[in-house]
Amino acid sequence: MKAVILDTDDQYRVTELDEPTPGPGEVAIRVAYAGVQWGDTMVRAGHFPVPRPFVPGFEASGHITAVGEGVDASRVGRPVTALVTGGAHAEVVVAPSVLTLDTDGIPLRSAAGVGWSTPTAYDLIHTATRVRPGESVLIHAAAGGVGTLAAQFAASAGATRIVGVVGNAARADYAAQFGYHQLLLREEFPAKLGNELFDVILDPVGGPTRSTNLAQLAAHGRLAAYGNLSTFDPVLADANDLLMQGKSLVTYNSNLLGQTHPERLADSVRRALDLVAEGQVRVDITAEFDLADLATAVQQLADGTTLGRSIIRIA
Repeated sequence: MKAVILDTDDQYRVTELDEPTPGPGEVAIRVAYAGVQWGDTMVRAGHFPVPRPFVPGFEASGHITAVGEGVDASRVGRPVTALVTGGAHAEVVVAPSVLTLDTDGIPLRSAAGVGWSTPTAYDLIHTATRVRPGESVLIHAAAGGVGTLAAQFAASAGATRIVGVVGNAARADYAAQFGYHQLLLREEFPAKLGNELFDVILDPVGGPTRSTNLAQLAAHGRLAAYGNLSTFDPVLADANDLLMQGKSLVTYNSNLLGQTHPERLADSVRRALDLVAEGQVRVDITAEFDLADLATAVQQLADGTTLGRSIIRIA
């Protein structure tokens, strides 16, 4: 089969590999489309220790071609979307059966864009912070894959004020279509908010921004940390100060959840897919690349020029 490998010299190369075979609890998928996501930039930069050469790709859509021991054989032929720990940028990928879900009428092209960002956004709103009707939500990286979905999930949860923070005017223009009531440029945060406080803040940035976010929480507010886009330096928070104001600092790690409690992650994927199928939430795919152009897709994402989701067309 054709596959892309990330080699020891940090270069992507299309090569021929043997097709993988599903083991117990696994399925093999003939890949139609594969997503490009932030994890691809992290692996290329060496932040995730993986053996090289490595077949990248963490999300795929296609049809099940074979099942391993313990998996219902009737699933063969089903159109699915899957979350994996690598290998999706290839003609065939092996995926955990529990994290391989029927697309339920969603086209495979759209299903590839669901990926990890959709259940992450769903869980940030519905599980980690439990947004309630009438609450206010502040979302950093508001134009990103998680941010644009989180705004939609927040609206569906009943949030009455949704504010986003973005890096530049072009990203603000793009994010505006996803239900934000106000968008701020990064340099305008938090000064332009005045004295406004928020019930929920979603923070993939880290560093000084995380400390500022704690100060922007209303009483009983929840700050969800789910990434470190700016720095991996530690952020200190005084538990006694949080207690006195009823504030909470929570974290969310979808990759870890997929390893420890994959059934929980699968349930969130299923619920998110239902909202996508019903048209309540939109996954915006704005760029489609050939397998040989994966390097370009990843670089554009790393550079911040990608707006919406990028996918790789494989079959």
